[in-house]
Amino acid sequence: MHSAAAVPSLPPVLCLGEVLEDCITKDHQRHCYLGGAPANVAAGLVKLGTPAGFIGAVGQDAIGDRLVEQLEDLGVNLAGLQRVNQAPTRQVVVRHQANGDREFIGFAPVDCPCFADEQLQASQLPTSLIESARFLVMGTLGFAAPMTSRALTQALELAQNNQIKVLIDINWRPIFWTDPELAKSTIRPLLSQAQVIKLAAEEADWLFQTTDPEAIKNQVQGNTGLVVITDGERGCQFSTGTISGELPAFGVQVVDTTGAGDGFVAGLLHCLCPVQDLHNALTNPTFLTQSLQFASAVGAMVTQGAGATTPQPTASEVQRFLDCP
Repeated sequence: MHSAAAVPSLPPVLCLGEVLEDCITKDHQRHCYLGGAPANVAAGLVKLGTPAGFIGAVGQDAIGDRLVEQLEDLGVNLAGLQRVNQAPTRQVVVRHQANGDREFIGFAPVDCPCFADEQLQASQLPTSLIESARFLVMGTLGFAAPMTSRALTQALELAQNNQIKVLIDINWRPIFWTDPELAKSTIRPLLSQAQVIKLAAEEADWLFQTTDPEAIKNQVQGNTGLVVITDGERGCQFSTGTISGELPAFGVQVVDTTGAGDGFVAGLLHCLCPVQDLHNALTNPTFLTQSLQFASAVGAMVTQGAGATTPQPTASEVQRFLDCP
């Protein structure tokens, strides 16, 4: 295993976890796209104009080469990417439904005992890159694999020691976990280390038995400043403890919901990243509402095209979308 060659720039946002290929079947045709929530967020941020890096592991195979090339072409910093010789890059088999939603069916290669994204090594983490970041972004899928879990845990420790903000997107996918109860007991303690927590409504109900963001914030022990719950066409709810509310979704013609939540996260981080005092920003109702509206617009725009990254908008495209009556 070795790390990809370093890129000179130091991105303010680092996205840690899985990069893989989403293989989506629609109308009896199979289409493969760059996937993996952290990689999607990194791509979305760069498209919006916020430099971002991705830290994860892919195989030394054709699929891995393809994903690396796509991330490089998008402008994502890959100084923290690890290449794995002994395990293949994961493909996720997805069935596309008539309403644009998707169903996760399984993985390819079939019956593979271990995939490359499960072998992120803590000893290979780019410590200086992490220490220079303003935000770390991660989902929870990597914590299902012992080796990658150790690497992500070490990254969280670096963040805590260096006052780096953390956003955790639950991104619950049952097919990655052999034991749902183990998943709960693993995920919940992580959330106390996050300043921002993002959940889909079904994830909130599964993990906390409520879709009330204020109730969830009260259950999380830590310095969490913002809890956001997204719920597709029903919009989003949020709470900072002192400010709570909800925003309606934008009405768009949905083609594919893949990556909509990742687009939302990218849009939110694009707004939060330049802020020097996050606590004060999150207590400003106008700033908070505008940031969540921007994030919602990005998520909505992603659903208007196929795949998670191809339809991701630029900041000027989002502004035009928001300005439309």
